[in-house]
Amino acid sequence: MTTTIRTTTAETTPGTTADPVGPHPGPGGAPRRRPQVTARVRILLWLLVIMAVALAAVATTTRSILQRDADHRIAQLLAQETGEFANFVEHGKDPDTGARFSTSRRLLELFLQRQYSDPDEELLGVVGESVLRQRRDIPSALPLHRDRESLRHVMESKARSGTLDRPQGEIRWARVLIEPARDTPGGAFVVAVHSDREQGRADDVFRTLLAISGVALLMICVIGWAVAGRILAPVRLVRTTAAQLTEQDLTRRIPVHGRDDIAALAETFNAMLDRLERAFAAQRHFVDDAGHELRTPITIVRGHLELMGDDPVEREETVRLVTDELDRMSRIVEDLLLLAKAERPDFVSVEPVELAELTADVFDKARTIGRRHWKLDAVGAGTVRVDPQRITQAMVQLAQNAVQHTTEDDAVRIGSRLTGRVVELWVADSGTGIRAEDAGLIFERFRRGTVRRGARGSGGAGLGLSIVKAIAEGHPGGHVALRETPGGGATFVLAVQTDRSAETDEADDEADGADEADGPGGTGGTGGTWQAGRTGQAPQAGEVTAP
Repeated sequence: MTTTIRTTTAETTPGTTADPVGPHPGPGGAPRRRPQVTARVRILLWLLVIMAVALAAVATTTRSILQRDADHRIAQLLAQETGEFANFVEHGKDPDTGARFSTSRRLLELFLQRQYSDPDEELLGVVGESVLRQRRDIPSALPLHRDRESLRHVMESKARSGTLDRPQGEIRWARVLIEPARDTPGGAFVVAVHSDREQGRADDVFRTLLAISGVALLMICVIGWAVAGRILAPVRLVRTTAAQLTEQDLTRRIPVHGRDDIAALAETFNAMLDRLERAFAAQRHFVDDAGHELRTPITIVRGHLELMGDDPVEREETVRLVTDELDRMSRIVEDLLLLAKAERPDFVSVEPVELAELTADVFDKARTIGRRHWKLDAVGAGTVRVDPQRITQAMVQLAQNAVQHTTEDDAVRIGSRLTGRVVELWVADSGTGIRAEDAGLIFERFRRGTVRRGARGSGGAGLGLSIVKAIAEGHPGGHVALRETPGGGATFVLAVQTDRSAETDEADDEADGADEADGPGGTGGTGGTWQAGRTGQAPQAGEVTAP
């Protein structure tokens, strides 16, 4: 049989080109948007592809196993028949004479009469041009004894067994030759097995498996669609909830059921909503407080300008009040801008700094704020990685806060300490202190506490300690805390983590032992002489009263 395979090629006429593969442009030259495939459809498609491949592999493997078993059974059948005939030739005797068979025909006739062959098995004896066979029908379109051309090919073949590929069906055959004796012609015993039915059984099983696989795929399609929808229901709920969220309503949450990945997703989404709700609430609170703080000076300025008369003294006083309120507004705006910058990643730029030098600079700048009994507490030694400008800004703000809530007779102490990889800088005063109920509020924006700490009162907007907190938290592991002060007053401690080199660690081992006894408000310090206005030298603990 000859099989003709036709192939076609794409042709283009002169002056034309084939369309490139890719999305065709839509109206106006814009590419068309591909249809979106949902996750549910993708899951179902992947499931169907995997199951189809698996079922096809099972069906194909089963067919191969059945065909191999059929081939093995046919080979055993051919070997058995030829072996029995060879044994009959060697040991068989003619029952009429009791002697060995004298002719090949008599041998073949008697052997064929005694054999019970399978339905697909054809036993033949060939003597010259004569063909001997069993008297029964062969379930084949063309038995071998009628196919003279195929039989001639079997007899002329040099091999003892083989396969015939015929349009009417495949035949597996084996042959045993009988040598001529006493001037009698020889012959041949031929076993032919029509393997079409055996292969047909394997093909039937294969088609049955394919049909069952098709039904299974349909069931998988229906069940998979329902299961995928049930699994993705929380995801759709997340999407629906996210679509319904607005800045005014962040109270919706997703119900969490179970402990699987979908439940974890819902919990994570709910946690994100909690953070967003807190962030928006803080933003609204911040905007309300900022508006309130800015509205007061604007009202004062407008009232004085509306009531300002022609008297030069009155005009001068009005200008002074207006200028003072405008300066206060400017400070509030600058503080708000600084707090807004605190959210940026470049708000803090750390660099190697000598802690003793940084402490000296802070003390030198802080003691000029007001007349107080300024004292330099313990001073840490070593190189630390912090932002010196932001740290100085925070410490000066704490010193300003101490000055505003103390009198000239009170003391203000500034110190630092390096313990392990934690840097602490503090400002302690001997004022009236802070009430316990105000300790958790003073670091919030626009909060000054329920009661002022001193008689002086700054009248500020309540952003100073918020700025200190933002600077501290801008450093790795940074925070600011309010600690108890022996003898009364308030102690604010700014602590950050720093990376130090091995050389610095070794150099600071001895200093750490001394610093452990000198906490905020202590009296210890490092050695050396410090002069106001100089840097690069370690300061010595002592007291300075600002002029």
